Amino acid sequence: MSFKMKKLFFALFLLAQVAQSQEQDTASVEKSIFGIQTGFFGAWVHNESKLSNEISLGSEIGLDIGIIGNSSTNDFLMVPSLRIEPRWYYNLDKRSAKGKNIKNNSGNFISLTTTYNPDWFMIPEKKNLNFISSVSVIPKWAIKRTYGNNFTFETGVGVGYIFYTEDYGDIDGEVGVDLHLRIGYTF
Repeated sequence: MSFKMKKLFFALFLLAQVAQSQEQDTASVEKSIFGIQTGFFGAWVHNESKLSNEISLGSEIGLDIGIIGNSSTNDFLMVPSLRIEPRWYYNLDKRSAKGKNIKNNSGNFISLTTTYNPDWFMIPEKKNLNFISSVSVIPKWAIKRTYGNNFTFETGVGVGYIFYTEDYGDIDGEVGVDLHLRIGYTF
């Protein structure tokens, strides 16, 4: 083998080592996370799947808690909730470089939360109440942290729009606010 060929193979070897080293140093979201969460406004089973090093796709199914009231009474009820949420974790590299935990996607993120609340059932069943199905689309800023190996804490805020999927008089939709505070366990 000629000296030029040896230099070429050596240069290719060095480039491969540098690329592999940079790939290992890049912080990334987890490939797949499955867990449960609860908060003031419901309980959910969720999954987060990696789309890229900084982007995951969250999906969840659960029960949202609502308060229905008038001037004389307030009732709590639970309705089904289906949610899909692309998340951009924008500070994983910074957290990793500072030696902070990024396990189970511990970081700050921006998301576009889309939630469907169908009128399949209510708990407790209210015969005199007609629940209207809705779809909400809410951009949100949030943080997620993992404590120990499996316990998570998540909080966020966003403002968007709620669309009603059935006739609700003259109202097609309204402004929606998403304030969440959740604790969870990741399996």
